[in-house]
Amino acid sequence: MFTRRQILQSSAWGFGGLALGQLMASQSHAADGMLTDLHHTPKAKRVIFLFQAGGPSQLDLFDYKPLLNEKHGEQLPASVRGEQRLTGMSGNQSSIPLVGSPFKFGQQGQSGTWVSELLPHTAKVVDDISIIRSAHTEAINHGPGVTYFQTGSQIPGRPCIGSWMSYGLGSENENLPGFVVLVTKEKGGQPLAARLWGNGFLPSHHQGVQFRSGSDPVLYLNSPDGIDRTSRESALTSLDQLHRMQSSDALIDTRIRQYELAFRMQSSIPDVTNIAAEPDHVLDMYGPDARNPGTFAANCLLARRLAEQNVRFIQLYHQGWDHHGGLPGAIKKQCKETDQPTAALLTDLKQRGMLDDTLVIWGGEFGRTNYCQGKLGASNFGRDHHGRCFTVWMAGGGIKGGVTLGTTDEYGFNIVDQPIHIHDLQATILHVMGIDHERLTFRHQGRAFRLTDVHGHVVQPILA
Repeated sequence: MFTRRQILQSSAWGFGGLALGQLMASQSHAADGMLTDLHHTPKAKRVIFLFQAGGPSQLDLFDYKPLLNEKHGEQLPASVRGEQRLTGMSGNQSSIPLVGSPFKFGQQGQSGTWVSELLPHTAKVVDDISIIRSAHTEAINHGPGVTYFQTGSQIPGRPCIGSWMSYGLGSENENLPGFVVLVTKEKGGQPLAARLWGNGFLPSHHQGVQFRSGSDPVLYLNSPDGIDRTSRESALTSLDQLHRMQSSDALIDTRIRQYELAFRMQSSIPDVTNIAAEPDHVLDMYGPDARNPGTFAANCLLARRLAEQNVRFIQLYHQGWDHHGGLPGAIKKQCKETDQPTAALLTDLKQRGMLDDTLVIWGGEFGRTNYCQGKLGASNFGRDHHGRCFTVWMAGGGIKGGVTLGTTDEYGFNIVDQPIHIHDLQATILHVMGIDHERLTFRHQGRAFRLTDVHGHVVQPILA
C-alpha cells in the first residue's frame, strides 16, 4: 500500500523523466506572486540582464582616461592606490606599471558619450542607455563577485534577483517559466554554478529554468519513447485527482503545479525557441552568430522572443571577460561576439514598442585595474580584478537615455563622485518593476531577509 506522497515521489521520474530542479521556475498566474498590490506604479514589466561574467575592462570600453596613455609604463602612484588591497595575483609584483588603452575613444550620439572603438554598434544606441561609471563592490574574486551581484551576498545560499522577482510578482504566462536563464555555449573562463539562478530559501518554484541550445532546450521535459501526449495528460489528471482526495500539502501542491507547467511547456517551448522562424532582416540585425543557437547573439534574439511572451526575468550569461593577460586580442573577440547583438536587442525592442517597458542591464561582477598584471609588453598586457570602480549600464523601462552617471579619478582607480553600490543597482531594478526593495522580504531562520540585505538606495538620477 503506497501513500499519496510515495506515489508522487516515485512518479517524479517515471512520467516523462521530469527533473524538478529544472522545472521549479514559475507559478501559473501573476496573482500567485506574493505582492497582491505593487508598492508603486511600475515603469517596466520585464527584465533582460546581459551579465558579462569575468569583469569587462571599463577602461577599454566606457571609461575614457587619456592620462593613462600619457603615463603608460609609469608606476601606479602610492597617493592614488592609498591603502587599498590588491589581489594575490598582482599584489606581490615588484612593479605595478600603469597601462593606457590601445583603443580609440570617441564621443557618440547627441549625448556625446565617450565609447570605445570596440563597441561601434553600442555607440549607435548610446542615447538610449544610462551609463554608470561609478559602480563598486567589496568583492575581489569571481565567485563571491558574481554571487554578490546576483544574490546580494558574497556567501552562496541566498535567492538570486530573478527568484526574488518571481516570488514578488509571479508569472504572466501560464505556459512558460517566469524566470529563464540563457548561458552562451562553448565559452571558457570562470565557471558558472546553477546556484547563481537558484531560489535559495524561497520556495523552489521560483528557481530559474535554464534553456539550452539543441533539440532539448529544457532537460527532462519531453516524454520518453512510448509515452504520447494523451497518455501523459491522462496520467497528470489521475495524479491531480488522487491529490485532491487528500488534505492540501504545500510540497505536493508545488509538484502538481510544476507537472502541469511542464506539460504545457512541451507545446510552448518548441515555438518560442524556434529562432529560425525569424525573418532574415531580423537575424541579420543580430549578426552572423544569430543563426547558431546557443551563441550570445542567438540568446539575445531568444530573449526578445521570451520577452514578447511576457517572461518576467530573462538572465543571459556570457563568459570570457577575465583578461589577466592577452587583453588586447581577447577583448576584441568578446566585443565582436557581444556588441552587435546587444545593440540589436535594444533596437529590436524599440522598434516593437517594447523598450519602454523592458529594463535591459549590461555589466559584470567588477572591473579591471588601471595597471598591468604581470609583465607589460610592447603590444600585450593584462589587467587584474578591480572592484573599486567599474561600469554598468541600464536602458529601457523607467531609465533615462543618454545619461552618464558618476566619475572616476583621472587614473581610473577611485570614484570621485556619485558612488553606486551593487545594492543600489539591485534596489533600482526592483524599483522600476514597482517593488520597494525594503518591503519585499522573506522570513527565514528567525529574521526577515531581502535582496539588498540592510543596504541599498534607488539610483534616482537615471530614472525617467
